[in-house]
Amino acid sequence: MWTRHLSNADETQSLGRAIGKLAGHGTVVALVGDLGAGKTTLAQGVGDGLGVGTPIVSPTFILLAEYEDGRVPLLHGDTYRLEEVELEGIGLEETIECWPGVVLLEWADRFPDLLPSDHLQVCLQHLDDGRVVIIKAMGPKHETLLKQLMELANE
Repeated sequence: MWTRHLSNADETQSLGRAIGKLAGHGTVVALVGDLGAGKTTLAQGVGDGLGVGTPIVSPTFILLAEYEDGRVPLLHGDTYRLEEVELEGIGLEETIECWPGVVLLEWADRFPDLLPSDHLQVCLQHLDDGRVVIIKAMGPKHETLLKQLMELANE
């Protein structure tokens, strides 16, 4: 587990950019946090780190956004407006499982069974002076990613 204080949106995007630079095929990132905590801001940084040229926007109303113009494809999802009965009908679990690149899922804590057992959990909490981020690796692949991320931050 790794905890950091982020003073502003630029630092949040910078952390996302570092994740994007390290992420590859099969990386799944569960983004957790209240409204305004910085989930989409971090996702924008991940997209930048992957080399996505298309602007990353919140997928709250469209549920899933696919970005194919980066180093690897990016799937950016949001479960905020979904109900459990809708999940099977839209095939979100299968989409995440079969996605050939990086998956970012906002509000992932609403439906934890959607996630593979090996993923990275990024919890963002809004503070008066910025936000705190707590990153946990769930599984060996993402443990390696987290160690690389921590090393990159210390350079």
